[in-house]
Amino acid sequence: MAEYTFREVIAQAMSEEMRKDESIFLMGEEVAEYNGAYKASKGMLDEFGPKRVIDTPIAELGFTGIAVGSAMNGNRPIVEFMTFNFSLVGIDQIINNAAKIRQMSGGQWNCPIVFRGPTASAGQLGATHSQAFEGWYANCPGLKVVVPSNPYDAKGLLKTAIQDNDPVIFMESEQMYGDKMEIPEEEYYLPIGKADIKREGKDVTLVSFGKIMKLAIQAAEDMEKEGISVEVIDLRTVRPLDFDTILESVKKTNRLVILEEAWPFGSISSEITYMVQQKAFDYLDAPIKRITTPDAPAPYSAALFAEWFPKLEKVKEEIKKAMYVK
Repeated sequence: MAEYTFREVIAQAMSEEMRKDESIFLMGEEVAEYNGAYKASKGMLDEFGPKRVIDTPIAELGFTGIAVGSAMNGNRPIVEFMTFNFSLVGIDQIINNAAKIRQMSGGQWNCPIVFRGPTASAGQLGATHSQAFEGWYANCPGLKVVVPSNPYDAKGLLKTAIQDNDPVIFMESEQMYGDKMEIPEEEYYLPIGKADIKREGKDVTLVSFGKIMKLAIQAAEDMEKEGISVEVIDLRTVRPLDFDTILESVKKTNRLVILEEAWPFGSISSEITYMVQQKAFDYLDAPIKRITTPDAPAPYSAALFAEWFPKLEKVKEEIKKAMYVK
């Protein structure tokens, strides 16, 4: 075991897969000469050269389309968006081409491609750079959506995503790139579509994913000191979504709280809530609680942003409400 940062394991995962398969290449803004906007491709240009680590113009629609066409012709592109906010410029190629070509061609074309980069907020970056698009992409059939919460998960899931024959949306966070963790030296893969129980508990189930998992873990640790045992589930993947792990946990704890850094309307938490009440209603001893951002764009002001972003105290408050504890 050795300790690596999130950005380092992203580069490791891509490099390990590229060494095995010459059809895999990386493209995006500043991924080559600059080693990536967040240094998540450091050293890759030196190893693989400019034909496989490609700097693109600031034109997401163009290079996303090029990558989709390349994937249809037998390559396995990795597309880095400097932020998923910028993916909206190329979203037509993702939704109307990458996600649908397999069905529309009757299985004649696959689209093995990974779209990766940061999602959601990263401090004072303003409303147009602080949006969580997991729910948007998860809404589209044909796409897989992965949102890791730590370096270990990120490496194993990214390697699996690169080998997948379907388009995968792989969402990171600017605020996680410096996170460190011990990573096995031997190669490993993690399955897409399987949640992970980060902390076992018996009183209430807390579900989350992505960087806000840190808040979920902290809330569970604080609640343990108050005599409330919280089971924490990290979704890892929001499409496909591992409903079975959630349902089994709810059947044990009889209570559910969902924590998500996204707008509330049509969110991942909305889908989980529906599925749990549909398939485990008789096991619930309290209404399902959820914590999201307010239904408003992210403010730039540091003071307002602190109010907008889900708070630790709010998470603990909702857990207590689910337990009927004041």
